[in-house]
Amino acid sequence: MDKRVVLAVAGSGKTTSIINDLQTDSRALIITYTINNVENIKKRIIRKFGLIPNGIKVYGYFSFLYTFCYKPILHVELNSKGLIWQKPPLRTKMTNRNHYFTRNDYIYANRLAKLIINRSLAETINRVEKYFDYLYVDEIQDFGGNDFNFLVELGAAKLNQLLVGDFYQHTFDTSRDGNTNAKLHEDYVKYITRLSKSGHTIDRSTLSASHRCSPTVCLFISDKLKISINSHRSDSTIIEFVSCEKDALRLFKDDEIVKLFYQSSNKYKCYGDNWGAVKGLDDFSDVCVVLNNITLKHYIENTLHELPSKTINKLYVACSRARNKLYFVPEKNIRKFKGC
Repeated sequence: MDKRVVLAVAGSGKTTSIINDLQTDSRALIITYTINNVENIKKRIIRKFGLIPNGIKVYGYFSFLYTFCYKPILHVELNSKGLIWQKPPLRTKMTNRNHYFTRNDYIYANRLAKLIINRSLAETINRVEKYFDYLYVDEIQDFGGNDFNFLVELGAAKLNQLLVGDFYQHTFDTSRDGNTNAKLHEDYVKYITRLSKSGHTIDRSTLSASHRCSPTVCLFISDKLKISINSHRSDSTIIEFVSCEKDALRLFKDDEIVKLFYQSSNKYKCYGDNWGAVKGLDDFSDVCVVLNNITLKHYIENTLHELPSKTINKLYVACSRARNKLYFVPEKNIRKFKGC
């Protein structure tokens, strides 16, 4: 059995590596976190086969935990009403029901993985092995808290495993629970050490260059954000800082160019999204990255790499969506459209 963690860069083909591995008769379990990526994977499977073959199951992470792992094994005994995303009490014993459940019998989502590890891990692994020969996990850098521990425990399952992700595209956590793995993504070496101890081979070369991003964009990311990324391409593309308000407004009105905001893109009536939310999407050509006051200051001072790591990661995601032109626009130059 091959158990492998492939650490990738943006646009290198993380999802493609999974899709290429699938056959019509595959008994394959595919798990990812974001809704965007679930839909993207399903579309690409349909594009390959014309439909999703019966043996291939694509799950959002919490849907997998609750419907595949919890309900068939623990639901009759523990009788929950579903998941809830509110914070649980911190100082409760793991043996007590209120450590995992609300008074109204909802399971705290950020402790569902912990509940499964402590109450039914062996049965869960047996169930995965019964129905599948292959386990694929996409965007593994999103797994945090107790969910990362569950991912590590799944390494014991006797089936082929391919886990893919980009450490520097960590923009979300599946969940958080106090200090549990709170500093997991602060140290690259410690992160891959944890994964290697789960029995996986660490592969840092297969997906080390981007098919999506040009050498121009890759050089910008490597130089300005201090995130190493290479390109399979040999062409040059344009990167432009648009300081003129008239030109910025022209870009804003162009529905062929996606506008990516640090946050609150929904407050602008345009073809847009937030930096971190476009992770997993691969259908943009020209990209306009909107800089708020803080990121604009760092851009001008050539200190983008000094931003908080989560901000850098989100900016990396935004910049690496560009296949062709990459624009940077100060948000103050388009603010008149806010709320329109």
